[in-house]
Formats: sequence, structure tokens, C-alpha cells
Amino acid sequence: MKITSIIENTSTIGLPVEHGLSLYVQLDNGLNVLFDMGQRRLFTENAERLGLSISNVDTAIISHGHYDHGGGLRAFLELNNKAKVYLHKDAFQPHYSLRDNGFVYIGLEKELKGNNRLIECDSLEKLSDNMVLFADVMGNCCCPHGNRLLFGPSEIQNDIFTHEQNLIIEENGNIILFAGCAHNGIINIIRKAEEVTGKMPTHVLAGMHLVKSGLNVTDENKFIAELAQELQAYKDCKFFTMHCTGLEQYDKLKTIMGNQIEYLSCGETIQI
Repeated sequence: MKITSIIENTSTIGLPVEHGLSLYVQLDNGLNVLFDMGQRRLFTENAERLGLSISNVDTAIISHGHYDHGGGLRAFLELNNKAKVYLHKDAFQPHYSLRDNGFVYIGLEKELKGNNRLIECDSLEKLSDNMVLFADVMGNCCCPHGNRLLFGPSEIQNDIFTHEQNLIIEENGNIILFAGCAHNGIINIIRKAEEVTGKMPTHVLAGMHLVKSGLNVTDENKFIAELAQELQAYKDCKFFTMHCTGLEQYDKLKTIMGNQIEYLSCGETIQI
């Protein structure tokens, strides 16, 4: 399996970037999977720069109903005429971010709801013999403090992220878990993945939403140390993080976890 980041907040090779995520996954069986689509069209342009074709994507997934993961949906539907797009049934609900100037709408493009290429998923969706999507993650272990700034489906209700879904791909003895922002907490998501497959992931690719925690330095360092300890308990698992984890927060995880965790920037590729 080859995984290429075509949208991420940073790039070490000089590609244009944006706050968002899109991963192009090439399976050994020849199928191409797109996990998230960034904010608008940049994921298509970066794919072309990297010699990847959006028209060749066989399956597309939107991890949750925020613009930086599903804002490129219209562009995808224009460039690809075959792939189904799997998103949670709550993904088109309104979603808001509380910022210095008040509430800002950060949801998906409402006009696209009902498109016949879209498959609205519930708690569990089997895509193939080796791919499954799951939602309904429970638990309160190391949940991101930045969630306090996110609201939906109204401006008076904190988001509980029922619209967040995660992908598991099993191939060649590996169990790879993909999570867009891990708003439900990456440890809780890993535990749910274990329930779904009966196996521990060998690889996890996830934004962990450690930015905008609102914590003071001491409390943030304590939180990241607790998260690192929980992640290290999966001693046979390799972690790749990106996007909303934050570079400073990643550096702190890296100091504790060493080679067990790496950062995947826009334009970089990993082979599993």
C-alpha cells in the first residue's frame, strides 16, 4: 500500500498547502482510495503535480462534515465520474466554529446533499472484504480540548461528532486505521477499531486535533504526555500524524515516542 498526502497544512517539498487533509491511497490490489478532499480544489492540483489522477479514484471517503475535509467534494464529483463517496448521514448537518469574530459556518456545501453518488453511512459500513468504515465512537480518554470551540447542529450545542467516521483497511497482514481529525479522541477510536476488527491496528494515520487546546503550557504538556503514554501502549503500532495535530504538539509527542510516530506532510509518501 502506498499512501500520499496531497493536502496537509505543511509541505517539505514546496507544494502549495492549506489547512486541511487529503490522502491518496493506492492499494496493492490496484484500487485507489481517496480519504478526504481538503477545502476546495487544491487536492486535485496537487494530485496532478504528484502524478496521481483523481479520475482514477475507485472509492472516496469524507471523514466528517467540516469544510477542510469535504470542501473539495464538488471538484471531486466533476473530475471523477465513477467513484461512490461515503460520508456519515449526519455530515451535512450544520457545523460551526467559535472564533474571535463569532460563529463561522464550517460545514459542507449543502447543495450537494442528495447527489446520487453519495452514500450516507451509519455506525458501520463494509465497503469491501478488506475495507470498513465505523462511527459511534464512545469513551473519554484524551479527548481533544479544542472541541470546546466546535458546535453543531446549532450554535448553542457543542458538537458531539456523530458525523465523524473512520476507515480501516486490511492488506497483507497489516491493519491500517485512518482518522481525519480524531475529534472523538484517537485512543477511543483505536479501541473502537479493535472492537470492529478483533485486531489491533498495525498503523494509524490521523490528525489528532491537539491545536487550540486553551490549556496553559503545564496542563498541555501533561495532556500530551498522557496521550503519548496511551499511544505507546500500542507498542507494535506505527503512528503517522498530520494536519490538526499541530507542529509544536507533534514535536512534544515525538520527543516522548521517538520513532513510533512520524509527521506526514503534503507531497510525502509512505509505503506499507
